[in-house]
Amino acid sequence: MSKYIYGIDFGTTNSALSIYDEEKKEIISTITVPSLLYFHQEYTANEATNYVVGTHAIAAYLSDGMKGRFIKSIKQILSRSSFIETRIHNKRYNASDLVALILKDLKAKADEIIGLDCQKAIIGRPVFFDDDSAQKDTLAQTRLTKAAKIAGFHEVRFQFEPIGAAFAYEKTIQKKEKVLVADLGGGTTDFTFLILDPANAGNKDRRSDMIASGGIYIGGDSFDSAFMWEKGTPYFGKNTQYEATPGKVLTVPISLFANICSWDKMNFFNGLRIQKDLENYYHYSKRDRKFKNLMTLIDNNLGYSIFQSIEKTKIELSDLQSSRFTYEHMEIEIDEQVTRTQYDAVIEKDIKKISVYLDEFMLKNNIKPEDIDSLFLTGGTSLVGGIQDLFKTKFPHIPVNSGDNFTSVAKGLAYSGYLFEEN
Repeated sequence: MSKYIYGIDFGTTNSALSIYDEEKKEIISTITVPSLLYFHQEYTANEATNYVVGTHAIAAYLSDGMKGRFIKSIKQILSRSSFIETRIHNKRYNASDLVALILKDLKAKADEIIGLDCQKAIIGRPVFFDDDSAQKDTLAQTRLTKAAKIAGFHEVRFQFEPIGAAFAYEKTIQKKEKVLVADLGGGTTDFTFLILDPANAGNKDRRSDMIASGGIYIGGDSFDSAFMWEKGTPYFGKNTQYEATPGKVLTVPISLFANICSWDKMNFFNGLRIQKDLENYYHYSKRDRKFKNLMTLIDNNLGYSIFQSIEKTKIELSDLQSSRFTYEHMEIEIDEQVTRTQYDAVIEKDIKKISVYLDEFMLKNNIKPEDIDSLFLTGGTSLVGGIQDLFKTKFPHIPVNSGDNFTSVAKGLAYSGYLFEEN
């Protein structure tokens, strides 16, 4: 009977699982799903499940008229100590419970392919779940470990995601290279500098090939949040003024709009107190039309559809010089031309932070540009034009390579079976 290892890249935006056959020494299949959960609005106790995962979550959310509970970017809450649990249909879910639902879905699909209950997995993790916080980092991995066990994995190892990407790239090269790997996902940007050599691909211990690793808590979600802040919030009443007492004009708290720019906050931004505050601000603002959009957004769980429009604009601007940011639903109307120059200005601060961090990473680890034989970029955010420009400008004479931006990490993780050989 063949022995299998699952390489699992649990991502902020998408998740992937690669099935590695240890006897054939090859990957036999790779599965991908969007990292999305949807809990139906209507649910009875005798139903087997009240949720759906991935693309089915999107379909169910839309068919239910966007009325249920839609959750995106779950990975972001792993390191948040402020998140304890959420209630859905009178059931409590903590961070591990939510993550486990996606891992279970991936496992079920993979087990069906091999016809076995595989309990052995190598799960990817960012170099840092949260910037400069060992405590939050430990919390995130503890929660992820618990999620894996809930999902049915009893033999688990962890590997840094950029190292997984590097091992996938190693399968494509012909000679030894010193490679700087940049893994740019939805939540983090991770760097690893290491030696890759096809001759060593089967070695059980690759620790001596790892020269340096580091990361920063900025990714595609950061770009989307910045875009929502600059281009989206004006349509939802940012800077709305209200008059609670005669003659005293105040501005609605800016924190309301910060909360709709971040998915890990928007997912749980629907409490009774918030709803009451919104109603009061709306009343005292003399029923400001744009502020009403904010109430509609929150009351009707429209966040995902708004961020879909933002994502569409981001993707189009990776290839085009202009795009339209459009959204029309339940009296919310957005139609604005956005140029590549404008978009670059919106994400400039985050691009700068990545650039500064990379400089610090190289200086700290004594890596000079001339030490790097090649660059390997992976992750969906690596396709953003500003990111491409950053690396081409910083390393003009170093070839930039890329693999499958959505499966490279999972495949490389599946090649990391040596982790089970450690004492």
